Amino acid sequence: MFCPTLFCHSRFHVGSLVTRIATYILLIIGLVPPAVSTAQQADPKLHAQISALVDAAIQDGDLPGAVVCFADRNQIRYLQTFGDRQVEPDTLPMTTDTVFDLASITKPVATATSIALLSQRGKIDLNAPVSQYLPEFTGHKKETITVAQCLLHVSGLTPDNALADYQDGPDTAWRRICELNLRSDPGTKFAYSDVGFIVLGKLVEKVSGQPLDVFAKQNVFGAIGMDETTFNPPSHLTARAAPTEKQSDGWLQGEVHDPRASRLGGVAGHAGLFSTVNDLVTFGQELLAASRGESSVIEQETFDRMTAPHPVPADHPRGTRTLGWDHQSPYSSNRGTALSDSAFGHGGFTGTVLWIDPDKDLIFIFLSSRLHPDGKGSVNHLAGEIATLVAGGSR
Repeated sequence: MFCPTLFCHSRFHVGSLVTRIATYILLIIGLVPPAVSTAQQADPKLHAQISALVDAAIQDGDLPGAVVCFADRNQIRYLQTFGDRQVEPDTLPMTTDTVFDLASITKPVATATSIALLSQRGKIDLNAPVSQYLPEFTGHKKETITVAQCLLHVSGLTPDNALADYQDGPDTAWRRICELNLRSDPGTKFAYSDVGFIVLGKLVEKVSGQPLDVFAKQNVFGAIGMDETTFNPPSHLTARAAPTEKQSDGWLQGEVHDPRASRLGGVAGHAGLFSTVNDLVTFGQELLAASRGESSVIEQETFDRMTAPHPVPADHPRGTRTLGWDHQSPYSSNRGTALSDSAFGHGGFTGTVLWIDPDKDLIFIFLSSRLHPDGKGSVNHLAGEIATLVAGGSR
């Protein structure tokens, strides 16, 4: 696969330094516009195919712009921006350092990984009832729900409870969740549930003694080197965040789009995380390292446990999930058709996609803000088409 040495990033960021120096020189002589990506390209044919797909989707109004990337365990193989990160009230070009609201990618990257580390340290038994750690989480058969069932979305909990349950703050919201009836018996039916991951975020807080954002920052993001991944991003990250939708008081930019996460203070187990493409590459490379027993953070046994596929009962079609990640389910349209059976990934409502394939030594990232400016964009099919192209040519 063609990869100019100048534009290959090593896992230890040596290539990143070279790229920055080279780009700085090019900026000085006026060959590269500031803040716009330089392309780390695979073969020209693949780049042309990806460009045609994304450019057509932008023209159709499916998204204002995107960052497309694929990498292996050592380096970025392709990194390209398309279109704009913002089109209202002013137009700003998409850049590789754009900060994105990851939406539901929060679930695996922040919450499930935190649960995995606490399990690795002997603090959480994945097969134990959640109520063993959160005794108030009982009633209506909830006391039998296990940690693993929440991770697999087979807890029986509703996908989302009423937004009104969150209007009086986190404590009242948690009390309302503890009062919920189940929609099905635990373990009997797959139903993708934000509520289940809000519960898991609360579990991390209870067991670790730290809020989810603090624990994840110290034990996941900080340990791996994800310096621009956070809940409630500070002003220097918000300034380059891709806006989502317009509210009565202005555009949501650097503020979580999900209304329940917003009412929980921007920190929740199901949504609220912000990140950049380079940080997600770093995360993916750490998991690829873990798959080979080479991570200093995530043990191979932990990786294998958290990424093993589990059949999940559903009306139609029947699918498989891992403990925190998608595998092959009704939510996998952004997966494409060429990834191996070892692949796991997740999408986010805002237009974000991350898939990791250990057998193909591949990380696929598609980042957009599809909700900007009118909330009508759509990218899952597009991301799946690109993933198919990338995975089909990766080995």
